[in-house]
Amino acid sequence: MATLRQQLSDLIDTLSPNMEKAFREAIDDIKSEIVLREVVERLERRDIEGAIEALHIDPAAFRPLSEALRQAYNAGGLLTSQNMPRLFDPMGGRVVFRWDVQNQGAEANIRDLSSTMITNITDDTRQMVRERILSGYAQGQGPNTIATSIAGRIDKVTRKRVDGALGITANLGRTVENVRLALSSGDIDGMKAYLLLKRRDKRFDRTVTAAIRAGKPLSADDTAKITMALTNRYIQLRAETVARTETGMAVQNAKHQAFLQALSKANRDESLVTRKWRSSGRRNVRHTHQILNGQEVRGMDLPFQSPSGALLRYPGDTSLGAGASEVVNCACDVEYNFDFAEAYARSRGR
Repeated sequence: MATLRQQLSDLIDTLSPNMEKAFREAIDDIKSEIVLREVVERLERRDIEGAIEALHIDPAAFRPLSEALRQAYNAGGLLTSQNMPRLFDPMGGRVVFRWDVQNQGAEANIRDLSSTMITNITDDTRQMVRERILSGYAQGQGPNTIATSIAGRIDKVTRKRVDGALGITANLGRTVENVRLALSSGDIDGMKAYLLLKRRDKRFDRTVTAAIRAGKPLSADDTAKITMALTNRYIQLRAETVARTETGMAVQNAKHQAFLQALSKANRDESLVTRKWRSSGRRNVRHTHQILNGQEVRGMDLPFQSPSGALLRYPGDTSLGAGASEVVNCACDVEYNFDFAEAYARSRGR
């Protein structure tokens, strides 16, 4: 039978597509409500914040992600409870433990995880738009061009908005803008840098390579095609990253909460638990998490300390200030062990 660690990993793989789908639907919903004229009018007045408001990038648009997160949280807690070690109370009596997703602590965790996730996505999306507008102004682009580059265009067949930068992170937006500037200006180093991007559309490599050899910029049409293809792939990357990170975070938080509930049910002190960090073992595991592998702490609150200085009670934990560099796409696990034999020995020695 697969270990709990493997079962949880499989669960995250199974549920991540739900979160990814919710993210894409949220972006499509935002695009569907955009009235381009309203955005353009504000850009004509150089009202950047007004233009952003006209895009209606509201937290409510991302609420579907909250439901996907709750589903992952509940599934993680339930699976952990089904694999819980045999429990006994201090008198040696058998304890029957059932996962309770409506437990006060679980509900609070779900609210915190959901709120943090949506706030981060909303704030970063707004920042990306802000930077795209400023870049457009700096390049001398007109309000309609800037607005369309963000919101996308209406597909003549589906009548839905397609393309556009909505959905990528501010950081990836900067990469796209750097590529746009390099291709349109004939910056050889910038074009060579583009050819090293993993998410580029390789169908355009010959076009870019030819421009490098000729020492000339690409046409406006080719530049637009290449940057839009890159943007669409980055939107997919963000959807995958959000899905994997948030689903894994919810499952690991639920696992921690399940052990807290089990201890409470058994009337056992948290000091009887030891927690050991287990690296994912994958080739792309973070160096800091390779070093964390095997580190052991006692109790439920004492965090693991990454070599970076970050503190985490479990993989994906950001409640103690760990940043994206420690949690994004993390596939590590924590092994929980009950030390009831030690408690029995202590009680016998009284």
